This record gives sequence, structure tokens and C-alpha cells, in this order.
Amino acid sequence: MSALSTPLTLTSLFIYPVKSLGGISLSTSELTPQGLRHDRRWLIVDERNRFLTQREHAEMALLAVEAAHNGFLLRHRQRPELLPLYLPFEATPERTLFVTIWDDMVFAWRGTKEADEWLSEALGQPCKLVYMSDLARRECEPEHNPAGTLVSFADGYPYLLATEESLAKLNAQLAEPVPMDRFRPNLVVRGAPADAEMAWADLRINNLSFRAVRGCGRCVVTTIDQATAHQDPAGEPLRTLATYRKPARKVIFGQNVTGPATGRLRVGDPVVLG
Repeated sequence: MSALSTPLTLTSLFIYPVKSLGGISLSTSELTPQGLRHDRRWLIVDERNRFLTQREHAEMALLAVEAAHNGFLLRHRQRPELLPLYLPFEATPERTLFVTIWDDMVFAWRGTKEADEWLSEALGQPCKLVYMSDLARRECEPEHNPAGTLVSFADGYPYLLATEESLAKLNAQLAEPVPMDRFRPNLVVRGAPADAEMAWADLRINNLSFRAVRGCGRCVVTTIDQATAHQDPAGEPLRTLATYRKPARKVIFGQNVTGPATGRLRVGDPVVLG
């Protein structure tokens, strides 16, 4: 820590209540065993009950998510005639099913018929909305983590951490700078040299223990403008990242992180390594 010119600070908190849809910036958030409260607890699935993602459906970026009383509002950025959809914090257990996300089969509660119809219209294909209750247990890469480490409908880990300096380094090499939302982090930190987070292991935020497990392999979602769903024809910023952040087969940006099952984080919290 003494080698750093400025203290490490948590500067942003983000949740993504519905996987692959828009995110919400928070000033404070409660922690749960699966990550930040309400993060990726809702999921959109197709007729085969398999998850939908921006990787194959870039138009999902056009569905913005806003905070509302006891829930969220979903809005289509380009279709104002499609009235906003209200989404409660949690579903009810009247209807259940199993859904597939990557190689995991997860027990889920169904959303409302109205939500299914709204999303099917918004995305132009039949789909369903499902919710991960606290009764569901999706293990987080058992080969890399202690037994009982849980994750929501996120790709693999309860938290994704990125730093402002690493984004600034990338943007200095791009013709068109990209915002942090291209990388969809939960935790954003300031005060470290660019790329330094790739060597982090144990860290404490607001005196709560977190563990950086491995770098996050990035995909085509980073090339999708989250405001317009336009995909960069040159493959940026992934193409530039690959020139210096590809230690193996995957391009890396940010760290996959695990954390405590309870607690609270606030923007401005100190971050301490070790």
C-alpha cells in the first residue's frame, strides 16, 4: 500500500437486476451470499428454458432498468410506445421450473404472464422471465472456491471488480473511448496503477474481506454500445485489449471476486490490499 501514490477507494457500485439488461448505479448496497442485493436475480430464458444473453441478442442492451418503489421499471430505449414494465424485487413461488445457464441447471420461480408478454414483444421472440430465490443454490466454480460459495445468475462470480485506471489506459489507445458500462462491473476502484488489480488476491472494502480469484475473460458484449445496442464493426475495445491483456486464450479485463455473505458497501469506502 505504501507504494501507491493515492489511497484505494471504491468509487462506483452497480447492480444488473435482470441479467444482460441495463444496470443501475448505487451509492450503497447490502451484501448477500450471491453478491450485491438484487444483482442478476432475474433472468430471461427462451422456449427451451435456456438463458438469453447479449452475446447472441445485442438488442437486450436496449432494455433499460430503473429503480422503482419496491422493485424496478423496465423501459425500451427506442420504443416509447411500449409502456414500462414494473418488476418487483422478488417473484412468488406459485409457478416454478428449472432453467439452464451455461452448464448449470437452476431451480427458479416464474415471473408474471404480463412480464413474459412484454419481454417477448420487446425482444421479438418468445421468452419467459424467471427469478432466483434464496432457496436456489448455484455453486461458484467449486474447483476454484470453497464449498458453499454461491453466485446468482451472473456468468460465474458474485462480484466483478474493475479499476478506473485500467479503463483509462485502454481508452488512451482507442480512437473512440468507451464507458465502464461496456464491462458491466459491480465494484469500481480508483487509486491503483493501471493493470495492478490483475495481481490482487485478498482485499478489504469497508473492513469486509473479499478475494480476487481470477481475471475475467471478456467476450463480444464489450463491443456493444449499451445505449444503442450497436456493435462495433472493428471489434473494439476487445481488439485493442487483446494486444496486451491476453495471457492465454481469453482477453482479460477486471477480476472475478468473492465476498462475505452479509455486510454493506458504500461509494467512498476505503479498499485495502492484503
